[in-house]
Amino acid sequence: MSRTYTVVVVGMGKRGKHHAAAFNSNPRFKVVGLGDIAQAALDAAAPALGHPRTSTDAAALAQELKPDVFCFCTMPNLRTPLLRAGIEAGAKLVAFEKPVALTSAEAMVLRGMIQQSGIKAVVSHQHRYGVHYRKVKEIIASGALGRVHTVYGTATGWMTHMLSHLIDYARWYAGEPVAQWAMAQAAGRSKFADNHPSPDYIGGLVQFAGDMRGYFEAGAGAPDQPEVGKWWGKNRIGAQGTEGFAEVLTNGGWRAVTKSGGCQSGAGAMNYDLDMPPYIQEMAEWLDGAKVHSCHFDAAYAGAEIMFALQRSAAEGGQVALPLTSGADEQALLKAKISDRPVLVSSPVNKKEFGLDG
Repeated sequence: MSRTYTVVVVGMGKRGKHHAAAFNSNPRFKVVGLGDIAQAALDAAAPALGHPRTSTDAAALAQELKPDVFCFCTMPNLRTPLLRAGIEAGAKLVAFEKPVALTSAEAMVLRGMIQQSGIKAVVSHQHRYGVHYRKVKEIIASGALGRVHTVYGTATGWMTHMLSHLIDYARWYAGEPVAQWAMAQAAGRSKFADNHPSPDYIGGLVQFAGDMRGYFEAGAGAPDQPEVGKWWGKNRIGAQGTEGFAEVLTNGGWRAVTKSGGCQSGAGAMNYDLDMPPYIQEMAEWLDGAKVHSCHFDAAYAGAEIMFALQRSAAEGGQVALPLTSGADEQALLKAKISDRPVLVSSPVNKKEFGLDG
């Protein structure tokens, strides 16, 4: 009989409740504990999850329950203490939200903690389980595009929310190519005060091994996707090759043109109810030893390095070599560099979200 793994979930915001519900619905897992700084949030969430233990002290809860899985869905400024709590509680696997960290200095600390402890780690780039994302992957993997020479991703949402998604899926589509260098520009300061601090706009390019180029944009200057109504779903990720292209719109399906297949398209939209179950199931399979999770930490870290290199370039100028050899505080570098000039938007649809509609 397959083993049931115990889980503690920390953070009862929207994403934490998505995770807890998906764990609770999977017979391979049992939610034994919930953590949050607000007891009211815990009291509201616990009844639907079998009334697990609750605590406003996540580290103490983990020490008490010794879960197999320690999952934290909190703001990105809390990565290190919560990863430490999971490791010290003896968890076999930690799962946490993207981005990996706010700075390369912290990301390198996290990587060292994971490597030293031997713990399995998963980062939530779960959009890839959507049927439309998988259809694009299927087309590219079939060879229908010929030689893939370009990958790209754009999102009107700002950097710390969206850029790691764009990079992760673009690299997945291209077969996880190794990045060699990056170069970027950034503008606008209003989102540095956000709980996902970011420049209002960042755009840049990445050179990958195999003579492959990547183009990425996130924020106010990124292009609108008028086919998509939901503002946070106006994300386009895809690949171009010698014989065609294929791309996904987060809330607008997929489309492709290939030499052998002509014009193709299909429906699809991000749906947590559909995307979370396979993401959670792969954790059980990795714990079983059957397969490595698709969202494993090393893949997310490779994307995070690209994100940090783009930020360093925007702050310091020029190309930034990859992989990074030392850590830095990219947030501080950007804040010191970017001027007070208001960001210029690509489309009127972006004005409201960046405080420019008054």
